[in-house]
Amino acid sequence: MPESLNRNDPETVRDRVRQGYAEIARAATPADAGCGCGPSSRSCCGPVAPTADAVAKSVGYNQAELATLPAGANMGLSCGNPTALAALKPGEVVVDLGAGGGFDCFLAGPRVGPTGRVIGVDMTPDMVTKARRNTASYRQRSGLDNVEFRLGEIEHLPVADNSADVVISNCVINLSPDKPQVWREIARVLRPGGRVAVSDLALLRPLPAEIRELVAAWIGCVAGAVLVPETEAYARDAGLVDIRLERKPEYAAALTSFEDPLYQKIAAALPAGTRASDFVTSLNVTARKAG
Repeated sequence: MPESLNRNDPETVRDRVRQGYAEIARAATPADAGCGCGPSSRSCCGPVAPTADAVAKSVGYNQAELATLPAGANMGLSCGNPTALAALKPGEVVVDLGAGGGFDCFLAGPRVGPTGRVIGVDMTPDMVTKARRNTASYRQRSGLDNVEFRLGEIEHLPVADNSADVVISNCVINLSPDKPQVWREIARVLRPGGRVAVSDLALLRPLPAEIRELVAAWIGCVAGAVLVPETEAYARDAGLVDIRLERKPEYAAALTSFEDPLYQKIAAALPAGTRASDFVTSLNVTARKAG
């Protein structure tokens, strides 16, 4: 019987998501992990799906980028490439929401260079520990000491007001039980004129209730997603401007072609004649703070 989740209890949602991602962080390899966001993680009810590199390539990363990463930084938890969206420049300060094992942070570091800074924030202690361990390899490979990781919730970022040039996030905001607060925090930490580049999952139409309540679906970055117009409204209400949203159906198509066990489980609960791609899309969101 699938485990259900009370979406009206934010702390329960947050704790269950933290527990699920702690299991992923502690796993020796993605194949050893529990249910996760992305087809490289093992489903709670099925076998291992494709590799983390295969997932990353399907959403816009190239082999040259992946080859620079510390071992274990890529856990297949991406649904887009926010570092490419952000067009990072030398000297910029970047904040990554839900940094995980440091995947996007370690890609952003060389782009901002020795005068820039990358701050990864994650609420899961095991993920922060994993990312900090990966930092030694990053320093050795890049010759840079410009990436750090902080424990904290993306609804309450441990980052000063008006201190970031860029905020990025990859398949994380949909996990938050308080998305308007996340967008307010993004606006708070950005400097005037600063910009945001987010890759996330969004809904094209509402999901059936039974899917929204599945813990596996929530941790798999589906049940927590909101409709595309809601995402735009949250960013606008937070005070951001020049908001652009680009739907990227490639992610849902990849899930189908990979035959990911988690998404097979979700698909089984969908109305007859529909597919996950009828409901879910990867969404690139860019915006900036006025000023």
